Amino acid sequence: MAINRDYYEVLGVSRDANDNDIKKAFRKLAFQYHPDHNKGSDAAGKFKEINEAYQVLSDSEKRDTYNRYGRIDEGGMEGFSGFGGLGEIFETFFGGFNGTPFGGARSRSPQRGDNLQASLTISFEEAVFGCKKELEIQRIEHCPSCHGIGSQAGKKPQKCPDCQGTGQIRKVQQSIFGRFSHVSACPKCNGSGSVITDPCPKCHGQGRIRVKRKLEIDIPAGVDDGNQMKVEGEGEVGLFGGGSGSLYVNFSVKPHKLFKRDGADILCEAAINFAQAALGDEISIPSLDGDQTLKIPAGTQSGKIFRIKGMGVSQVNGRGKGDQFVKVLVVTPGHLDKEQRQLFKELADKLPQGQLP
Repeated sequence: MAINRDYYEVLGVSRDANDNDIKKAFRKLAFQYHPDHNKGSDAAGKFKEINEAYQVLSDSEKRDTYNRYGRIDEGGMEGFSGFGGLGEIFETFFGGFNGTPFGGARSRSPQRGDNLQASLTISFEEAVFGCKKELEIQRIEHCPSCHGIGSQAGKKPQKCPDCQGTGQIRKVQQSIFGRFSHVSACPKCNGSGSVITDPCPKCHGQGRIRVKRKLEIDIPAGVDDGNQMKVEGEGEVGLFGGGSGSLYVNFSVKPHKLFKRDGADILCEAAINFAQAALGDEISIPSLDGDQTLKIPAGTQSGKIFRIKGMGVSQVNGRGKGDQFVKVLVVTPGHLDKEQRQLFKELADKLPQGQLP
């Protein structure tokens, strides 16, 4: 069972209450906790609890079982299985106060257009330094022939005869709670309040068409693979004067042959020989701003990482730049000529046997 409270206590009736007493109690409580009247956070839960109690106590067989055993098996609750959810319960009992289960009537109020998504592949350098790129998208825009009205040039939409221009149809329904006014969108004009008698031949009366557009977008410095950028107002056009949606551009960045990226930091490798590692040296390394000089101290081991501050990528938010990290690799020569071999042999005779640190 969904609740464990006494069903008679939930409805506020005695155990010998008759069907009419139970129905009256249910109507009063259900109306009290309907969300159009009660904005409390627990109103929906209360309403569901009240309905569960009512469906048991209003059914003679279920009520008899409940009185004997104090509970009803889950299978015994199938009387409400036709409702897809609490919202449908509200709609069934109350008919909707404003045309929807929770009271939100459809209207001609401005509606913002849908957002769009697009993917764009850029180079490593374009991502680091920023650039302008052209992007082709398809989106819904106002029809240029009728300027979004939907009617032929010189013609205007006419007031809907069914709803008299209100966009809504009002019906009065009788329920166990009494008479309720049910408001819904007019089916003839789909809630717009007007009908197109002479449709525009280009958009067939829709007022909007799907078109291809080429946009030039400014990509800020520092975007990374997988980043997303929002371009305001470049989505689909809105309805009833509503603003356009946004365009979300997802970036894919091509890999670089020398550099790898870790956030705002740049990683690269540099090769040195045994002599440079042992004696120290100054070497030229590539960077995003051109070649830089890196000082290699004597005794440098293969795999040593050096940090060059401020030589990384600009932060997209404008808060400084990352660093460049250079991993030094000591390269063992694959081929030695006769003179080199003799020099290494003499050196090997004078050096101590290699030891791990």
